[in-house]
Amino acid sequence: MKAKKKPGNTIAQRQAQREQQEKRMKRVMWITGACIVVLVLLLIIIRPGSSSKEGNFDYSSMPVLGNPDAPVKIVEMGDYKCPSCQYFTQEISPQLKKDFIDTGKAALYFSNYLIISPEADSNTAALAAQSVFHQNKDEFWKYYEAIYRNQGDENTEWATPDFLVNLARTENIKVDYDQLRKDIDEKTYQKEIDSQNALARKLNVMSTPTLFVNGEMASEKASMNYSVLKPFIEKKLAEQNKE
Repeated sequence: MKAKKKPGNTIAQRQAQREQQEKRMKRVMWITGACIVVLVLLLIIIRPGSSSKEGNFDYSSMPVLGNPDAPVKIVEMGDYKCPSCQYFTQEISPQLKKDFIDTGKAALYFSNYLIISPEADSNTAALAAQSVFHQNKDEFWKYYEAIYRNQGDENTEWATPDFLVNLARTENIKVDYDQLRKDIDEKTYQKEIDSQNALARKLNVMSTPTLFVNGEMASEKASMNYSVLKPFIEKKLAEQNKE
């Protein structure tokens, strides 16, 4: 017995099928295109490097050397136990002060970033400096320089509460020394230090000192080489003068 032949598709049916297939393809292409556009936008908004080098600082809450209204704002992220930070303070900062800070072109700010001994000396020194800052803002930089001038070896414990309070006395830092000791022992400003550390990590800061000039991270060489730092600051100053 012969099997019956299935009726073949008519020309109209084949045309309808082609049209439906084309519609499906167009819809897939449209959805795919829309997804690509959304993905690109998301990458632009949240790409890892989009904010890793740009710092949005609350300058009003930070120690400042110079005129806060200066057109260029320089932030040093430092660690009081870091030898390179000591070098910056003693060798680079004086040139910075002479050329830009004393002339009103720039202001220098400080933010803690603890990398040498975040659970010990680095943190203890930061607590002491924050106490001085909150007690007498005008004395902060004097104490800041005193800590670096008396910095011990990075592999030994030297920034103890006794050392830091005695240093304030010896340097005649105009604060309440009992309050200073209390602020160290009770970690009064630990949350501020933790917040500064978190910001440094968010900005992908890998070493100290790291400098930000008007929110832009300077190269690693800039903090150790004034011939690299100076033109970077001048560039930022020129940008401000154009605005």
